Amino acid sequence: MSLTLTTPLRDVAAIGTGRADALATLGLTNVGRLIAHVPTRHERHEAETHIADIQPGRIVSARGEITATRVAGVRGYATGRKGRFEAVLIDHTGRLDLVWFNQTYLRDTIMPGHRLRVQGLAKSRGPGLQIANPRFEILDQRDEPPQGDERYRPVYPAGERVSSHEIESAVAAVLEDALPLIDDHLPAPYLDERALPDLREAYRMMHAPRDEDAFAQARRRLAYDELLLLQLGLQMKRRHLRHALRAPPLRFSGAIDRHIRERFPFTLTPEQDKVVAEIARDLSASVPTNRLVQGDVGSGKTVVAVYAMLMAVASEHQGALMAPTELLAEQHFASISDMLQGSRVRIELLTGATPAAQRESILARTASGDLDILIGTHALITGSVRFASLAVAIIDEQHRFGVGQRATFRVQAGEDHSTDQRPMTPHVLVMTATPIPRTIAISLLGDLDVSTINGLPPGRKPITTRLVSPGQRDEVYAWLAQRVAAGEQAYVVVPAIDTGAASNLRDLREVVARLEQRELAGRHVASMHGRLKPASRERIMARFRDGRIDVLVATTVIEVGVDVPNASVMIIEHAERFGLAQLHQLRGRVGRGDRPSVCVLIAEPATPESARRLDAIVATTDGFKLAEKDLEIRGPGEVFGTRQSGAAPFKIADLGRDIDLLRLAYRDAKAWIEASPTLARPAEATLRRRLLKTHGRHLGLGDVG
Repeated sequence: MSLTLTTPLRDVAAIGTGRADALATLGLTNVGRLIAHVPTRHERHEAETHIADIQPGRIVSARGEITATRVAGVRGYATGRKGRFEAVLIDHTGRLDLVWFNQTYLRDTIMPGHRLRVQGLAKSRGPGLQIANPRFEILDQRDEPPQGDERYRPVYPAGERVSSHEIESAVAAVLEDALPLIDDHLPAPYLDERALPDLREAYRMMHAPRDEDAFAQARRRLAYDELLLLQLGLQMKRRHLRHALRAPPLRFSGAIDRHIRERFPFTLTPEQDKVVAEIARDLSASVPTNRLVQGDVGSGKTVVAVYAMLMAVASEHQGALMAPTELLAEQHFASISDMLQGSRVRIELLTGATPAAQRESILARTASGDLDILIGTHALITGSVRFASLAVAIIDEQHRFGVGQRATFRVQAGEDHSTDQRPMTPHVLVMTATPIPRTIAISLLGDLDVSTINGLPPGRKPITTRLVSPGQRDEVYAWLAQRVAAGEQAYVVVPAIDTGAASNLRDLREVVARLEQRELAGRHVASMHGRLKPASRERIMARFRDGRIDVLVATTVIEVGVDVPNASVMIIEHAERFGLAQLHQLRGRVGRGDRPSVCVLIAEPATPESARRLDAIVATTDGFKLAEKDLEIRGPGEVFGTRQSGAAPFKIADLGRDIDLLRLAYRDAKAWIEASPTLARPAEATLRRRLLKTHGRHLGLGDVG
């Protein structure tokens, strides 16, 4: 049978149907996918030697037959001795004793009659030789590999039904025939300039490297490919937006600037002024804006968003703001309505909970242009929403939305009566209070310009963060009662509404009951969670803002957007269960008034990672430093997962160690797309096909070229 990269593994005789079915559990169904399943590392295996030739004091490899086994030393188990497993390995030249300490379970794995290959440090033991705790491999006597020289053995991501060794064997069965079938999507001169091997050689060196340097070269090539493909997709999307689409150029003047600023109950900070100037310049042009506005918790991003939407209104267009939760959308609607009170700006709120009759009215007014600003949740990008002339779309907390959801706003510009043939699209601003490390911004948000609001507005008080154990809970709540008695308000955050009797987590209902019956008896305690209806949430938040509620016990629905200046205490139960960015967001709900604020974390970290997370949040209130720390602790795959980034995850590239490679790929992709915006040249056909297959759906590249 002639082998191709699409040949099913079940049809490869050397693999067989049984092993092919096991490989399929990892998604390895054909030859191409098997070759693309590369090892994560390699183990150095010494050249095998006959037992009689083994020299004490050296790391050696040998193979033979197990002739005897026993478990010894278990008699003293009660005093801490867990015993040892011993085996005798024989080849045609001699005997080698093997011992594994504290691994008596191996008696069910290694048995007389088994053929074993072992590696470890040989030592003299009486008249013979012994290896303690050797690495071992049970050999298949029907398909026993030949004795090998020194080599680097691949270690593959494996599964319950298929081991790394079985994957290695399957790869070896097809590798030589498969490599010539691989077409390189990058030209040879291009690779030479960057000291990168061609694709066939890279896969050969990944699966069967001659040494560590060969594996490093292969990994560098494949990591570069991952980074370059994503950057090409982002740059292609960016160029398409800037050159193939157009947005309404908004009017801007000193008078418009003055009228907008009069709506704000405070003076903008220099940092806010800087970002407003960047945005005003963008919105004044017909090139569609695609800008990320990032700033720490409480830095004043909402004001920047309002400024942009009012520029749209001043030019007789519409603005929209989309938030990830109903509570945040409601908070934005309330605060922006206050700013615009007394103006002629028409503003409405649209969420999944909006009553049907009210929804129909809002949709009709939005489509007719009788509405200026629409604030809401994902409901804004459903098929039923039509704007008469959407000029500015704001997406808040952008890390909770994907690229596809940003793209949905792109088709919402409304009717276009211009003679310009380019499709009309709104300017898009995305905002985040979760600062993004630069490596993440470059790699996953390359289609966005970035504006940063550094620092906090004047008058913000620093927040003190304390970490306490669950054993200090009584002390914490007694202290809370003192702060409430002094006229302050507080939040208590819990991980769940109701965990049930079997859980040891303190949930919302339990904490509310405790506070009402004990420390805060006679005080006003209320609860807030996602199951409440919008009207109930609004009523509770209004009472909390007015000071009629002393303590609000809540889930993470208050994570963003809640602004109550008199709230100066934040207590977070089971803080080890929250992410670093989430803890920082929650802490940002206090420190908004003129009182010194305190955030108390009640936690019992169960892992080193959770301990590092808690140490980091105590050490600094700087969201940018915490973002870098989060990247260091969890890695980019967790900090910025597939759903948020809108991009397929990296299998080989590591943003922590490959920053120089990322910068190279970023520069290369920009230059490439400038020269060939849609990769339409004949020589680019393979590259374009692989780009669309890898990132086309995630990045919405179907409309590009």
